[in-house]
Amino acid sequence: MDPPMYDNESPYFNPPPVQKRNVSKKAHQRHSGYSAGSSPLFDDTSAEQHSSHPQGQGGMPFPGADFMQQPMTNMAFQYGTNVASQGKEYVEKNLDRFVSISKLKYYFAVDTSYVVKKLGLLLFPFTHKNWAVQYNKEEPVAPRYEVNAPDLYIPVMAFVTYVLVAGLVLGTQNRFTPEQLGITASSALIWLFVEIMAILFSMYLCNVQSEIKTFDLLAFCGYKYFGMILSCLAGLLFKSLGYYCVFIYTSITNAFFLIRTLRLVIIPETSDGIARTSKRRIYLLLFIAVLQPFFMFFLTSHLKPSDLAVDSLKTNSFHRGGV
Repeated sequence: MDPPMYDNESPYFNPPPVQKRNVSKKAHQRHSGYSAGSSPLFDDTSAEQHSSHPQGQGGMPFPGADFMQQPMTNMAFQYGTNVASQGKEYVEKNLDRFVSISKLKYYFAVDTSYVVKKLGLLLFPFTHKNWAVQYNKEEPVAPRYEVNAPDLYIPVMAFVTYVLVAGLVLGTQNRFTPEQLGITASSALIWLFVEIMAILFSMYLCNVQSEIKTFDLLAFCGYKYFGMILSCLAGLLFKSLGYYCVFIYTSITNAFFLIRTLRLVIIPETSDGIARTSKRRIYLLLFIAVLQPFFMFFLTSHLKPSDLAVDSLKTNSFHRGGV
């Protein structure tokens, strides 16, 4: 038999009265965060609402939260796109006043085959026979179809490479500073501008009327950077002897290339096949050809390594490796 203390009908069993709390259903939903009949583990809608909207008092979303998020982002993106497009149109319109974009694109219409052939022509111009540039009835042939046509791709790439090679050579000589790259680039641009102005002024003094354009002169004067790069690398590898050997060879090839190329422009032929030669035109052609080696040496002479500096550099590197 059960003891009397566990018997509900026993006079000793007198449980205390239970006080029921009057909790409303709506208050329970407000404090728990989910409605009746839904599970808090699978209610993704309420979680997304609470995480995506800023809440005010009582857990309610802040008024205008959607307007502060999506529309403002779209407005900022559209505003930035409009400003960028307007700036691009402004630059193109003002740039066309001084430089024709369509004409400038012609000088960069190259491919890999043209670049290889052109560099081979600059290195070995003595084996080339036909120097005439083929023209259409409307416009000249693009450089990628004509190896004799001037381009600006090789001069621009050679100029950038020359600045980097100059920094490398100065670094091997323990003379490199970040400012040296800017000084090298700016001085090369200034002397290129002086060179082109000197050629144009000489043409004006000699009263030579030719069909050569400013971009063509810029391209022909920019080909010398290829020889300057080879001279600096030869000096880096084979000291001053290598520098002088490569410099002399590239100077001769560059001068020969310019004479054979510009001869057809400065000394054109008449319809009868007879060239209109004159002393002024010949002197102008020789002046342009001789001017290139002068600037090549002027822009690379400070990069020429001396044998004493190279030997001291090797000695210092040996001691550092030993330590």
